Amino acid sequence: MLRGMYTAAAGMIAHQRRHDLITNNIANLNTPGYKAQVGVMRSFPEMLINLVNEGADRPSRTIGTLNTGTMVEEVLPIWTQGSLQETANASDLALISNIRVFEEVDGVPVEIRFDASGRGVNQAGETVYQPQAFYTVWNEAGEVRYTRNSQMVVDAEGLLRTTDGHRVLGQDGQPIALGRSLDSVRVTPAGVLLDEQGEVLGSLLITRIDNPYALIREGAGVYRLEGNEAAAAAADPDDFEIRQGFVERSNVDPAQSVTDLMVALRAYEANQRIVQYYDKSLEKAVNEVGRV
Repeated sequence: MLRGMYTAAAGMIAHQRRHDLITNNIANLNTPGYKAQVGVMRSFPEMLINLVNEGADRPSRTIGTLNTGTMVEEVLPIWTQGSLQETANASDLALISNIRVFEEVDGVPVEIRFDASGRGVNQAGETVYQPQAFYTVWNEAGEVRYTRNSQMVVDAEGLLRTTDGHRVLGQDGQPIALGRSLDSVRVTPAGVLLDEQGEVLGSLLITRIDNPYALIREGAGVYRLEGNEAAAAAADPDDFEIRQGFVERSNVDPAQSVTDLMVALRAYEANQRIVQYYDKSLEKAVNEVGRV
């Protein structure tokens, strides 16, 4: 009897986690550059059930398999490009990532097609990931981080920062010092910063992450890269484009998020009722059957 209660309780925990993820997506609906998160759910490993101790003349026999519940195995971001919103604000620098991947088939380059989650399959049947372009920034400790936050400011020291306070790095790997407002700076699609006379003030360091699923979310739209995953400056101008006066909106789908929120809530309530039924059955077994 308790096995069913444990299964239902595991379902409640899994759908509570899913509910929290969807709620966080909805809360960041208007956060520039925010990437929606989805919880990948899977079942616990199945167990083989055998009936034993039936007697000497009746050996043990297999009943079948039993699933013991579900869990949120991992949380994955969705890296689809968010829509662009024009603001006419010179400090808004939307980053468009459009990195294509090719492989040679009989000496001919063939483009790998990726689905909405940014995954594809090459000719060898291996899973590959669509690389993504990011702004490269420093946190307060001087550690390299990556972001798609497209809203910039110039601080009192003349340094270019994101609105969350992270220092934006240039091609030389150092924070960009403008010493002037972004209103008097023109940013080219390749990330070059020019003054009113066309003189180069600096160049934004756009980093290409070959496997964006290796990024660890730290909050405020900032990620760090773990392990030995490839990260290098995006050298191909066709891989990205910067549009001044635009922001990249969150890629959260409001209608789908509300629907998913209701589904998670209903699933949670269904598992909750099962736990309540088991609780009533146990109450009867202890308080009523025990008196007979």
